[in-house]
Amino acid sequence: MKTTKHYFFAIATLLLFNFSVFAQDEAPTRPEYVVVTTMHWNMDYEDFDMKEWIATEKEYMEKVTKKNELVMGASFYTHRYTPDNTELIYVQTHANWEDIDKAGDRNGELAKEAWPDEDERNAFFDKRQMYYADMHSDEIYATMSGAKLMGEAPAEDMILYVRKSHFAFPEDGTFKEFKELRDEFLEKVFHKNELIKAYYPNSHAWGADRTEYVEGFMVNSMTDLDEMFNRNTELAKEAWPDEAARKERGKKAGKYFTGVHGDYIYTLVSELTK
Repeated sequence: MKTTKHYFFAIATLLLFNFSVFAQDEAPTRPEYVVVTTMHWNMDYEDFDMKEWIATEKEYMEKVTKKNELVMGASFYTHRYTPDNTELIYVQTHANWEDIDKAGDRNGELAKEAWPDEDERNAFFDKRQMYYADMHSDEIYATMSGAKLMGEAPAEDMILYVRKSHFAFPEDGTFKEFKELRDEFLEKVFHKNELIKAYYPNSHAWGADRTEYVEGFMVNSMTDLDEMFNRNTELAKEAWPDEAARKERGKKAGKYFTGVHGDYIYTLVSELTK
C-alpha cells in the first residue's frame, strides 16, 4: 500500500506541475514556447572569422528571421563560462506550439524570396554552415508567469546567466503554495533588483529532462552579475526582515526543488537579435 500511495502522489503532483499549468497568464503577445538549439563551432574551419560570422548570420536574420511572423523573437548567445567552449546557443520564441512547426516552412519560403537564384542560395547556406559542426541538440521550454521583460532591444552585448534547477515533487506540496511562494519572491526580489534587466523563467515542455526549471537573467556586465547576487540577498532581507521567518519561508520553497542546479554564462550577440 505504501508503494501504491507514493506512486499516486507522484502522479498527482506531476499533473500539478504539468508545463501547460505554467503557461504565462499575461497578454497573449507573450510567447508560450522557447526553442533552444545548442550548436557547436566547426573547430576545423581554418578561415573562421567572428566578424564574418556575425555578418553572415545578420544577413539571414534581416532577410529571413525578422520577416518570419511565426518567430516572435530570436537571439544568439556564445560561450563565456560553460563546460564546453565550442558551444553557442540559438534561441527562438513562438506564440504557440503550432508555430514551431510552421516557422521552419516559412523560413524556407523567405529564403527563396531573399535568394531566388538556387545556386546563390545554396552558396550562401554552404558558407553559413561552414561555421558549425554537424552536431546540435534541441530543447523546448514552456514560458512561465513572472517574467521581467527587457524595456528595449539591447544596443550592446549583454550577459545571460542561466540557472538550471530541478523540480522535486513533495507529497505535502500543492501548486497553490508553490505559486504563492514563487510569485511573492519574484515580486519582492527579482523584479526589484535594478541589476536584472530581464528575467525569463521556463519549465520543460519537450526534451531530455522533464524536471528542468530554467531561469535566464540578463545583466549588463560580469560585474553586475556578481553584484546581482548580493542585491538579491539584500532585497530578501528587506522583504522578510525576521531571520527565523525568512529561513522558514526558504525551507517551504526549497521542498519543491531537489537542491541540485547548474550554472551557465553566455554572451548575448546584440547584433543578432529579433
